[in-house]
Amino acid sequence: MTWLNSAPGLEYETARALSERRRNSIVNGLFEMKFSTRFDVDDTADELFRAIADHHRLERMLMRRGARITRIDPALEPGAGIAWLIGFDWRGQPRNLRLDVTRHDRPERLSMAGMSDALEVVIDATVIALSRARSRLIFETTMQPRNMRARLMLQTAKLAKPQLDRKFERRIGEFLSDMRAATA
Repeated sequence: MTWLNSAPGLEYETARALSERRRNSIVNGLFEMKFSTRFDVDDTADELFRAIADHHRLERMLMRRGARITRIDPALEPGAGIAWLIGFDWRGQPRNLRLDVTRHDRPERLSMAGMSDALEVVIDATVIALSRARSRLIFETTMQPRNMRARLMLQTAKLAKPQLDRKFERRIGEFLSDMRAATA
């Protein structure tokens, strides 16, 4: 139904334009949902960033979980501009997500912006060096609805926010363990 989506051509909007539009929208902030967690690890900041920014390992991990990954850009080196089309099944229906790397500042920050039919997703991973051999990962995800059905879904999900926060923290911990195990 295109009447729910006031901008049907939005799928072709660049990730940078998407984040700029998001920043300028006051009303959208009322309906967004944020998740945040942090982990302290016994790795240097460079090692930790290298682990979370290993895009090939991330692609393989998602494929093992049943996602269909298509790389959009021809770049072989990690950096801003890398993009994927990710297909997956959720609640019995096929879903598609376009995910773009918007910021790749080694060894401090990795940001991605994604868009599906229902949601806009922004993922930020920040690595902070605590000492020479210890670092902290701050992982944040923000979701905003793109249609009324998604808005209702997020409003309902806010009722279970404490359980979702625990699940988010557990999943990011598993992700971090898997990514660090590959580089060890």
